[in-house]
Amino acid sequence: MVDEQQPDEALMLAYARGHAAAFEPLYARHSQRLWRYFFRNTGNAALADDLAQDTWFAVVDAAPGYQPSAKFSTWAFTLAHHKLVDHWRRHKPHASLDEETGEGMALAETLFANSGFDPERLQGRKDIARALLNALAQLPPEQREAFLLQAEADMTV
Repeated sequence: MVDEQQPDEALMLAYARGHAAAFEPLYARHSQRLWRYFFRNTGNAALADDLAQDTWFAVVDAAPGYQPSAKFSTWAFTLAHHKLVDHWRRHKPHASLDEETGEGMALAETLFANSGFDPERLQGRKDIARALLNALAQLPPEQREAFLLQAEADMTV
């Protein structure tokens, strides 16, 4: 039996030993943060879905050799980073802050996507989100990604 209150690393080790139920709490804890990381880097919900799914497949594939040498979230976001880099190598980004994301929102409006804020509060933060995303857009891709890894994965610089 798997205790869902265990640390991520213990859950991943249990999953690697064949306890499939250990995967569920890991996914529940980290799936939204991984998805937001991809969505805020790409501005495309469908692409974020695909990249997040690829990352979780990579977690499953790497499970037998998993060694907790770092926090699970660090390891998972490293896999996510590699998936994003591979994507950008295949496709050059051409996003504009005013470009629609396919979700009926401009990229600048996606900063607080899926964050649970009600519409009135979200509307009040659009200017801040637009300014922050404008500043992020001015950063080189490596610096932007470093910022988003810190903001979404709680990683230190």
